[in-house]
Amino acid sequence: MILSALFITSLVVSNLIFQKFFYWDFFGIYTFEISVGILPYPITFLITDTISEIYGKKKANQVVTSGIFASVFSLLIIYIADYVPATSWSPIGNEIFGRVFGATAIAVFASMVAYLLAQYVDIQLFHFWKKLTRGKHLWLRNNFSTFLSQFVDTFSVLFLLCTFNKISWELFGGLLLSGFLFKVLIAAIDTPFLYAAVFAFRKYFKLKPAEEIQFDQPTLE
Repeated sequence: MILSALFITSLVVSNLIFQKFFYWDFFGIYTFEISVGILPYPITFLITDTISEIYGKKKANQVVTSGIFASVFSLLIIYIADYVPATSWSPIGNEIFGRVFGATAIAVFASMVAYLLAQYVDIQLFHFWKKLTRGKHLWLRNNFSTFLSQFVDTFSVLFLLCTFNKISWELFGGLLLSGFLFKVLIAAIDTPFLYAAVFAFRKYFKLKPAEEIQFDQPTLE
């Protein structure tokens, strides 16, 4: 439940804050220009990889699906909040509120499409590498699955946002490169955290290396 809560929170928040962009000078090597919405998003892949490793592929897919419902529900709330008129004394008026959250519908749609593609790709590849390596080399399946899925995610969401004229096509290439490189960097950095989480869960549930928690075991009658 805690992992699912962190996953859904990261996903929904990334959709709400995406309109602010920032730059980050990475030790003079490269300057990233990316949306702040990208900051919590890599956490979702860390969480799904942890769930995949401990709870299995089915549970990871269930958490991903629950994120869709959370995104749609948050969008409904935003629509209602944007529709009702602000009072004359409201600190935030209709115009400012609409400017900040007005593009959220497109953002959520684009994010959900990209999110579905990327997360399911990530889970499939994670278990492909897990089976291929017989449960060894956690770092390999974590990074290799995340690298490709992050490219799918970044490309898909930018393509849709540019198609709906929320972002200029002139910015597509630069944002794609910055977004993908940033996610790859974060994916590499989060590997020790994945090892720590998996170690803690295995110790808590007394699991053997590469063993997953079994659910719905059939019974003999």
